[in-house]
Amino acid sequence: MVLLQDRVEAAPPPVPARPSYWTLRRRDELAGWLFVAPQLIGIVAFVLIPLVLVVWYSLHEWNVLAGTFGFVGAGNYQALADDPRLWPALRATGLFSVGLVVLNLSLALFLAVLLNQKLRGTVFFRTLFFSPVVVTLVAWTIVWSFLLQDNGGVNGLLDSIGINGPNWLRGDTTAMISVIVVQLFKGVGLNMVLFLAALQGVPAELYEAARIDGASAWARFRRVTVPLISPTILLTSILTIVGSLQVFAQIAVLTQGGPGTSTTVLVYYLYQQAFQFHHFGYGATISLLLFVIVLALTVLQWRMRKRWVFHES
Repeated sequence: MVLLQDRVEAAPPPVPARPSYWTLRRRDELAGWLFVAPQLIGIVAFVLIPLVLVVWYSLHEWNVLAGTFGFVGAGNYQALADDPRLWPALRATGLFSVGLVVLNLSLALFLAVLLNQKLRGTVFFRTLFFSPVVVTLVAWTIVWSFLLQDNGGVNGLLDSIGINGPNWLRGDTTAMISVIVVQLFKGVGLNMVLFLAALQGVPAELYEAARIDGASAWARFRRVTVPLISPTILLTSILTIVGSLQVFAQIAVLTQGGPGTSTTVLVYYLYQQAFQFHHFGYGATISLLLFVIVLALTVLQWRMRKRWVFHES
């Protein structure tokens, strides 16, 4: 018994277990990375890699039909600076963007204020104005291409009241106006819904206090409504500007960039160079110019928000 007791007392102390690598913190980090992994993979695969490839292609002259792919360095950028058709394309892009953004935001805000009232039929009209948003863009544009023809539905309606309408898609001025109006009716419902959501978040007590102080309806709109929905105005303006700079299907279906180059916006000019003339390197250079324009306008709006967006400092 004594020897057994001595052996038990002389036994070495147990070795402490090594801590597990998968601690609670590491498991939480892994779960977080797994949740964001699909988005990260999408950004890398569909944004970063294509952007790098576009930069690489812009340094080459690539003609698929001829089977040539040669390094030209800054040759495409020099050709872009000397291109006489670039400035008309930028001008058409600017006209379309300014016209669409001003009309879209103004009409969407007007409709939102109107349909925010407690009146009969507002639900029907909300659905009516939003329904074009869910219609396929190409189908919507094809229908309008028939309506805007010389003998189409629009001129037929004007003829019924004694007005001889023009050939909307064949005039330098009317073609651009037609494209803007078609896109305006297609997308105004989305901004209207966003403005409606913002208007319904404005406290009614502020309107009541302004009314008691003697503020008119316009003063209440300018001093109460606009500041409180200014974050939504910023969001809709960024989305509308970026969307207007990327317009393509409407131009391709309605005017094919004509008459002349009056509606040849930058994206359609890119399409012509890359997929009609097969100058993919030059097309990649134009796409980088478009990327820089979109990025610059978005950053400018974001930095200027501190001057007019409520609660920003």
